[in-house]
Amino acid sequence: MISNSKLASITNQLGKLASVDDFAGYDPYDALNSAFVRSSSFGLKYGRIAWTQLLRRLHINIRPFIGIKRGHNAKALGLFLSGYAKLNFMSPNDDYSSQIVRLMHLLEVNKSKNYSGYCWGYNFDWQSRAFFIPKYTPTIVNSSFVGHALLDLHEYTGNQEALNMAVSIKDFILKDLNRTIDGNTFCFSYTPIDNTGVHNANLLGASLLIRLFHVLGDESLRTAALESLAYSMKYQHEDGSWFYAESSIQRWIDSYHTGFNLHAIRIFLKLNEADEFRHAYKKGVDFYSDNFFLSDGTPKYYHNKIHPIDIHSPAQAISFFSEEGNHHKNLTENVLNWTIENMLSSKGHFYFRKGRIFTNKISYIRWSQAWMFHALTDYQFNNSINKTPNL
Repeated sequence: MISNSKLASITNQLGKLASVDDFAGYDPYDALNSAFVRSSSFGLKYGRIAWTQLLRRLHINIRPFIGIKRGHNAKALGLFLSGYAKLNFMSPNDDYSSQIVRLMHLLEVNKSKNYSGYCWGYNFDWQSRAFFIPKYTPTIVNSSFVGHALLDLHEYTGNQEALNMAVSIKDFILKDLNRTIDGNTFCFSYTPIDNTGVHNANLLGASLLIRLFHVLGDESLRTAALESLAYSMKYQHEDGSWFYAESSIQRWIDSYHTGFNLHAIRIFLKLNEADEFRHAYKKGVDFYSDNFFLSDGTPKYYHNKIHPIDIHSPAQAISFFSEEGNHHKNLTENVLNWTIENMLSSKGHFYFRKGRIFTNKISYIRWSQAWMFHALTDYQFNNSINKTPNL
């Protein structure tokens, strides 16, 4: 078992490494920030996908050589902000406070413009099989993660600016995003320019709205939150799992998106909302804990396949299960120990992915470092105040 002092040291070193570069860095999906890549893909969908997948899979970081610079990613900023808010709550000091001020400033200057409320996108063009998203197009995922971080900061410090920014996000979600109607439920779109329904994205937005309802008392927020929650609950499988999304090209079941779904649902239950889904939530937690981890804490990527072991998988597991209470204490500590032993570099950053033979050791600010900072601070926070019993 890792000592509290060692864990604190790893966390502080991770934060220092990020702050040295002003929380900017590379991303697995930032290939299209290269002018060379954009020109050589000829504006074609599969050309963009090919280049993005090539850079994501390479174990050597060639980005500096093809004109890709470190950038500020809003989701990374939000994850670091949430982590520093928790650290400062547990042990207030000037360094944590100064990092919070800097992260708030970076979120302000990197927000997407000309939308109904505060919102954030990625700092790169992004091509998936489903759609093409130009850089800084706001997403419900980025905006919801940032929103939760801002509400965390307000909850732990009383920061009024953070609350004002978080409240503004509701206008983006309610006014700018599209909706897929399904009976008396609906699914929020990923961005304002698509109609794709993705369960973790939909649930993230719903969970932010229900937190905002409990701050503002606006019943329209509660209505929207419950209707979008009900959409994704309708598509939960009998065994407790979800597909990533319901389209024919998005029907896989993976570890961290399962964790994202459950984390969002737990927010409702902790606020004494949507009690009719409590049993479904417990089935989901059982599926998550029973299907994505080996006995030594090795985190699987898919429910039926181990590799590649992506840093998102243990990060989300550590964050989620540390808040579940003592019932999952052994699982949480096994995953934490495995991650520290297998994914932490001697320099203090976390590796991207571990395959059967090779490990991709490139440091990615959003995908790896921000997520592990978030996970480690969640673990320490949840253990320090033992605040959440099993639901």
